[in-house]
Amino acid sequence: MSREPRAVLLLLALAVAGQAGRLILGHRGDPPGAILTPAPAADPARHAARAQRLARPLRSGETIDLNTAPAEEIARLPRIGMSLAKRIVQDRTTRGTFRGLEELDRVPGVGPALLDRISEWVAFGGAQVTSVTPGIAANPGIPGAYAAPGGAPAEGLVDLNSASLADLEALPGIGKARARAILAYRRSHGSFAVVSDLGRVPGFSQWLVERLGPLVTVR
Repeated sequence: MSREPRAVLLLLALAVAGQAGRLILGHRGDPPGAILTPAPAADPARHAARAQRLARPLRSGETIDLNTAPAEEIARLPRIGMSLAKRIVQDRTTRGTFRGLEELDRVPGVGPALLDRISEWVAFGGAQVTSVTPGIAANPGIPGAYAAPGGAPAEGLVDLNSASLADLEALPGIGKARARAILAYRRSHGSFAVVSDLGRVPGFSQWLVERLGPLVTVR
């Protein structure tokens, strides 16, 4: 084969290779012959600031909205890693937003101890922690005291002043240790005057007292 045909074939091969490379590396919408340019690099300063913020512990009074925050923000909460944060986001996406801490308990890996730990750091898009017992509402006149709608005393509640160890253990989020703490407090300080006095018992956070409010009473 003479030099001229070989040169033509070589040019054709180079053209085909160039077109294939453009299709592989370029964008389908680019016109033929368009010059490929690298994607713009991320701003290093902006990236460093974001990483620093995510690594910074939460300040006093700072909250993270679990109904809107991405997983990387949720992972900043105490004792919540990225894996659990992603499960929270996935649950929120598939089952809807959370109305309060009580509903966050539906996420696998979230339990009473963790809820107690993060209660001061979380928000729910303005939602309030909902009652665990339908039909029972808080009595606004006495913090921590609860009554049925219409002001009538709620029936079937556990009396903090007479409940046995087994009765107290059956309450959600209590367990044997907290049940014994209630009995010890009762022996040392006498009867509970209002349900909110439960917050004086060691091991009971404000959130746990609010959670138990619709389920207990004092007589």
